[in-house]
Amino acid sequence: MSMHFNLADLFEKVADTVPEREALVCGEQRATFAQLESRANQMAHYLLSQGVGAGDHVGLYMYNSSEFIEGMWACFKIRAVPVNVNYRYVKEELLYIFDNANMVACIHNREFIPHIAEIMASVPDVKTFISVDDDTDFDLDSIASVEFRAAMAGQSEARDFEQRSDDDLFILYTGGTTGMPKGVMWPHKNVFMAAMGGGGFMTGNGPAETPEAIVDRISEFPIRGMALAPLMHGACWWYACIQMLAGCCLLLSPSRSLVGEEIWQLVEDEKINGLSIVGDAMAIPLLEALEANKDKWDLSSIFNIGSGGAVFSPTKQEQFKAFFPNVFITNSFGSSEAGNMGFDSGSKKTGSSLGNVLQSDFMDVITDNEGEPHRHAKIGEEGIFSRSGYIPTGYYGDPEKTAKTFVTVDGKMWLMSGDAAKLEEDKSITIFGRGSNCINTGGEKVFPEEVEQALKCHDSVFDALVVDTPDERFGSKVTAVVQLRKGKQLTLDALKEEARKHIAGYKLPRELHIVDLLPRAPSGKPAYTKAKEIALSQEFIAS
Repeated sequence: MSMHFNLADLFEKVADTVPEREALVCGEQRATFAQLESRANQMAHYLLSQGVGAGDHVGLYMYNSSEFIEGMWACFKIRAVPVNVNYRYVKEELLYIFDNANMVACIHNREFIPHIAEIMASVPDVKTFISVDDDTDFDLDSIASVEFRAAMAGQSEARDFEQRSDDDLFILYTGGTTGMPKGVMWPHKNVFMAAMGGGGFMTGNGPAETPEAIVDRISEFPIRGMALAPLMHGACWWYACIQMLAGCCLLLSPSRSLVGEEIWQLVEDEKINGLSIVGDAMAIPLLEALEANKDKWDLSSIFNIGSGGAVFSPTKQEQFKAFFPNVFITNSFGSSEAGNMGFDSGSKKTGSSLGNVLQSDFMDVITDNEGEPHRHAKIGEEGIFSRSGYIPTGYYGDPEKTAKTFVTVDGKMWLMSGDAAKLEEDKSITIFGRGSNCINTGGEKVFPEEVEQALKCHDSVFDALVVDTPDERFGSKVTAVVQLRKGKQLTLDALKEEARKHIAGYKLPRELHIVDLLPRAPSGKPAYTKAKEIALSQEFIAS
């Protein structure tokens, strides 16, 4: 069979080339490329035996683990589509993604069996459950789940699957700028080129021109790289593929939270060369650990610290440089819809901007003026940071959102990233960040209206608006401005307790401001600018 720019084809080529190299480390779990390849084949055969096939969607509802990676490759091998499930979701959000993604199977941590049991009657098409053991003992039979290793037992290790395609789908679910998750549909070739550098990030050889050329991008000296975000996030998921498709070792943190001291100990123990973080939210605890434990660890193996997915402030970059004078710091721009859209050039044109990248035939600023057709911005004009070429095909099951985000300009399709930007005289692009009300808190995207609906479930709340306010660690924090019902009282803890029943913990407000009358426009639409002014004034803050 001919080879394609299909992630499974590419992985198999790499595994055949460097079978004995270490491919994965996650806590006590370690695997070579040959071992991952063999296990993925076994899981692929099990999925086929359960009726899962090309185009079917399989949920990956797990913490970081070898099983997440094995399940991912198994899906790609049989042309099925793995779907990332945020393990922080509560009932309503979990039901939404299971239903919206049209899942037929789910690989999950045993810990999540009670959550699945709550919704499974509403998603009858999910027939197959595969459980990854952890330190819990929930009953597998309660959802008819099969233990992961038991499912693999006796399955063939042969690579005897049907021919794949460049256009097989990789669907990445993201909170984006709407309340519920959206599935970004990436053809394999497009995501490989746009988000994974075409295999060229690790060697600097540039994108592979043919699938077979992936072997020329296998690092002669394998880089040991660690992603600190969980695999359920695109930043880590893509980084995992980048590492392995370069024949490098992927290291994952088995911890459920980021503890700076633990990470630096891993760097020393595993001789890690590169760290991939998500902005200041991860930079701050790492830097605090370095400050508190000067000269505790041998960190001489580190030569790169890279960030993407959230604001990585210049002050935090400079602090890293003070500890690591010879380390290469990278700050990339991009999104679940756009992949990697370039790296900050380091010379900001505007103080309040996130940074600058170079304009090209595939990176530009597209205007988004109400009542006007989209067009390329002129010098000095603001618009939306946009990408063409290797882009997704749209949002799964959402043609309306697809039409708003993917637009045609001069006969070419462009992806509107949602980031406000300006085209400078030197043809660079200054990026200002989200032009919508989306709150990016430490890389997690939170849509205000969704939080507002959850807040209104509290019987003391008459009306509520949610805005972002500055936070040193996370860049922004979710802040609630609330109007109470007459005669009612409310504390932040009480509000969070009720809201937690409806939304994930990272979406909960970190500050509460209580006003007599919530600011709204005459039309009734929320006056977010005024609400933010109220929050920033601290005049109405509640305990």
